[in-house]
Amino acid sequence: MLAFLAQLSDIGLAFLSAGIGAGLTTIGAGLGIGRIAASAMDGIARQPEAADKIQTAMIISAALIEGVALLCAVICLLLNLKA
Repeated sequence: MLAFLAQLSDIGLAFLSAGIGAGLTTIGAGLGIGRIAASAMDGIARQPEAADKIQTAMIISAALIEGVALLCAVICLLLNLKA
């Protein structure tokens, strides 16, 4: 009986940690992309002639952040399904 409760506790912790990890990933990606967009808008406002280069760099950076966030979300999902 005690072993069953210990295993149930481990499963609950796995679900909890996967949920917390997915939430932190989402918050981190949102903050990162928001900061990139704010900096890009500031740069475009200061130098409108460089808007194309700034926008390209912003899109590439946002895509990289989204890729990392998606990878972290998949890892959290796999941890959740493993338990």
